[in-house]
Amino acid sequence: MSKKDVYRYWALLDHAEDGISVRFPDLPGCLTFGDTAEEAYAAAREALEGFMYVMEQDTDPIPDPSPLDVILAQREATEAACDVQVYMPVVREAMESKAVKKTLTVPKWLNDQAEQQHLNFSQVLQEGLKRSLGINPLEKR
Repeated sequence: MSKKDVYRYWALLDHAEDGISVRFPDLPGCLTFGDTAEEAYAAAREALEGFMYVMEQDTDPIPDPSPLDVILAQREATEAACDVQVYMPVVREAMESKAVKKTLTVPKWLNDQAEQQHLNFSQVLQEGLKRSLGINPLEKR
């Protein structure tokens, strides 16, 4: 599977009293919502970014987007179509640079000494992992 730089799909927005729901007919399970049209569109972009990133990571087959006339034929009377496009190089970089929380255990005496020295546990762990993996400490990933 080759990764694309840009994915573009049609979203269907359904306006209701409690907000606007968004679904992507070509991507079952890719759903979101917003209180306003602006929030719904922003949420649609974010949902599409995350959905496509996970599909790429899982090497799932990525469907071709349907033409607008096919999407319009599938919509409910209360839904409006909206074109949503995402630029994946930026998404991939952000996801791969995202901090991940880890829980760890150290002996109390070691914790006490580290806190007395005002050590940043996260920084020390990152440096140790890079050293153990043979990664240049100055290298950003």
